[in-house]
Amino acid sequence: MKRFKHSKMNAVSLMVVLCMLLVLTATACSSGSPNTASSPKSGNNQPAESSAPENTADPEMEPEQGAKLMVWEAKEQLDYMKEVAADFEKKYGVPVTVEELAGGDQGGRLATDGPSKLAADVLTLPHDQISQAVKAGLLLPNDVFEEETKASMVQTALQASSYDGVLYGYPKSVETYALFYNKDLMPEAPKTWDDVIAFANKYNKPKENKFAVMWEFVGYYSYPFIGSFGGYIFGDGNNNPKDIGLNNEGTIKGFTFLQSLKKILPLNAGDITFDVKTQLFQEGKLAMNIDGPWSTGSFKDHINLGLVPLPKGPDGEEMISFSGVKSYYVNSYTAYPVAARLFAHFASSKENQLKNYKMTGAIPANIEAGESQEIKNDPITLGFFEQFQHSVPMPAISEVNAVWEPLKAAFVSLWNDPSLDVKQTMDQTVKTIQSDLESK
Repeated sequence: MKRFKHSKMNAVSLMVVLCMLLVLTATACSSGSPNTASSPKSGNNQPAESSAPENTADPEMEPEQGAKLMVWEAKEQLDYMKEVAADFEKKYGVPVTVEELAGGDQGGRLATDGPSKLAADVLTLPHDQISQAVKAGLLLPNDVFEEETKASMVQTALQASSYDGVLYGYPKSVETYALFYNKDLMPEAPKTWDDVIAFANKYNKPKENKFAVMWEFVGYYSYPFIGSFGGYIFGDGNNNPKDIGLNNEGTIKGFTFLQSLKKILPLNAGDITFDVKTQLFQEGKLAMNIDGPWSTGSFKDHINLGLVPLPKGPDGEEMISFSGVKSYYVNSYTAYPVAARLFAHFASSKENQLKNYKMTGAIPANIEAGESQEIKNDPITLGFFEQFQHSVPMPAISEVNAVWEPLKAAFVSLWNDPSLDVKQTMDQTVKTIQSDLESK
């Protein structure tokens, strides 16, 4: 299911890019180009001012006279957002309509409906969609509340909500993966991979389908064996496709360490699927399972569940996972840029992130919310929050689509055949990726 999720996510991202390109082409060919259309006061196809309004230095800025807002929200968070909208109206006197729209569809709808003034004033985007939206001129920067946002949110969330050095998002929630473990099989959580290896040497019984630890051999879940050792996918914070770090010294070291773990997980990569490891974990035959918060509900009622950050690497350093970030964004075509900014800021506050956590289980991006007693009393959410602080956002540029399949093939080949030369394999992987990128 998770593999499907990421394949779907990549497909959605590609669709968003295509939609935006179509919109840009259509817009450029019409008289309604954002840069050439009639003035904003005419109420036609013109983005709201892209810089801060004149009164942005005023900490008590007021929404525009007669302002009213529309917000898009996914079905699973609809009730939460309706409460936030009601609270906002009570505080600022601005009515807010909440319209249901799946999270993966909001970027595409913004691209098609933004210039027509039919899109929501405030919406939620996953971080891998903002670069295309910014390039298409669809988002206003988070300028008025920039300093406050930077002071209150987890650094990785800020990085993922920015593009080309400019903060656009108002972070809403975060997600990454960590180590689920069965407390009945191992009462004390492992702190290092040495702990995992020591447990596996006593616990593993492959003929009985009993294994110590499993994870999927795709780029998303196997990235800790790259990023934790000094490797990377793209340089400059995953934004420079001309700098591929998948055959550098750090990546080679990480893949070599990965190969050494075959002795505690004596299966070929193709046999370790999401469904296989989920079933074994539910049946109490798998002691540790690297997975994300979306799987928590599948395990709670089956085993004595624990969750901790990933075990530290052989150098004693934290293992770095991939993460995803969802943030609120302000539509650049909104008729009420001040009210929309106020709403995005209001919805992303500590109080509302805790409300979101209580009502939907979303993991806060706000530092104080993440350190609150409510989170600390929820060891599952706390474990994910702690791992998130040792994560990097998944690459958001479209060139990453040329990476996933060759990288997965490299993980599988090197795992299944430990005699393969890591450097030669990764050199070939990088050549394959570069060839694909040059052909586009």
